[in-house]
Amino acid sequence: MSHLTRICRAESVVRKKRLRILWLCFAVILLALPLVTSNFGITILTQICVASVFALAYNMLLGQGGMLSFGHAVYFGLGGYASIHLMELVGNGVPVPLVLTPLFGGLFGLIAAFLIGSFSTRRAGTVFAMISFGIAELVAASAIILVSFFGGEEGVSSDRTMGPAFFGYEMIPQIEVYYFAAVWFFLATYAMYHFSRSPAGRLANAVRDNAERTQFIGYNPQKIRLVSFVASGFFAGVAGGIFAIQYEIVTDSNLNTAASGLVMLQAYIGGIGYFVGPVIGAIVMTLLNTVVSGVTDLWLLYTGLLFIGTVLLAPNGLTGLIMMHTDAYHNRKLATLIKPYLLGMLPLTAAFIGVVSLLEMFSHRNEAAVGDDSMLLFYIDVDISTWFPWVGFTLLSLLGLAGLRVVIPVVRASWDAANEMQILSNSTINNESDS
Repeated sequence: MSHLTRICRAESVVRKKRLRILWLCFAVILLALPLVTSNFGITILTQICVASVFALAYNMLLGQGGMLSFGHAVYFGLGGYASIHLMELVGNGVPVPLVLTPLFGGLFGLIAAFLIGSFSTRRAGTVFAMISFGIAELVAASAIILVSFFGGEEGVSSDRTMGPAFFGYEMIPQIEVYYFAAVWFFLATYAMYHFSRSPAGRLANAVRDNAERTQFIGYNPQKIRLVSFVASGFFAGVAGGIFAIQYEIVTDSNLNTAASGLVMLQAYIGGIGYFVGPVIGAIVMTLLNTVVSGVTDLWLLYTGLLFIGTVLLAPNGLTGLIMMHTDAYHNRKLATLIKPYLLGMLPLTAAFIGVVSLLEMFSHRNEAAVGDDSMLLFYIDVDISTWFPWVGFTLLSLLGLAGLRVVIPVVRASWDAANEMQILSNSTINNESDS
């Protein structure tokens, strides 16, 4: 055994040990989160579990396989419908544990993905995206027509408490539903991670990067895309099954193009280039949909602005922003970025408060009743009938934007200094390779 082989094996052992620790920490976090939150927080955590599984399934298609789908909620919704019908059968006496409901939904999503993917994966790029969009519209229209399965506009509902208890768990309190969703979240994440590291997952990366080269070495790009598509449909169905248990109702809104657009936003905002990216995107979007929507009616506007800002300023998503600091961390200069970051947060916060306040005041003026000129902005009572708040928040926005123009060069200089060692190392390697 050569010295290089021993080094590679030692690094592999260390990497596997670190990975086991990460999975253990992930499990502990899922178990401990309900202990530090309220019942409303537990409900939000359950929604995050569902959204994360769906976003990870979508990222198997887009981030790993390079297939942009505008209709992936079809498999999520079909898995949910299949699961809700299974719940009805269980309520009528069929001896099936409800904890296996997501598996049934996943199998239904797998079958649907295989049937649709058998012809849609023959092409990639824009053609595939348009086919997925057409399929989504077709299934959404069928949900209104095929009432016996989809239930029409009212959807299909059931009762999860009518099934037999599973080792004493009847999934009546929300905490039991959360742990049910958390276990399936962990299992699905573990399976999707290892699929992405399997030969099938690596071949999907190869087809994403260059389908022609993959074909030249003897692989069929269409079959590889089909495998990724079917696997993604399975885990989307699993997410639909968890959703059915959580809400006990599935409607056509769970498989239309709006639901498909939402999961696409989650993947892009979190970062499609990283495995954990869709989970971060799912957390952000779920909080916007639950917490922020309860505070303001403009949450969809803020979601759109967040998406535009991510695409323009952070193409690798929020996870990419975090991973950009790995070089500074290895250079032991990460702490030097704290001061310039705090300095940059001052004008950024001022601009954020100013712009959001102006938008909220415009919204309140257009929608409030006549004479209702008082509103609450950042825990401050504001009378929008006077000129002072309009001028004050406008000046605050302008000062924040002007401050950003001054602070950004300082932050950039600090960033370059923190990554200087890595830059010099890369330039040295390039010079040696040229010589």
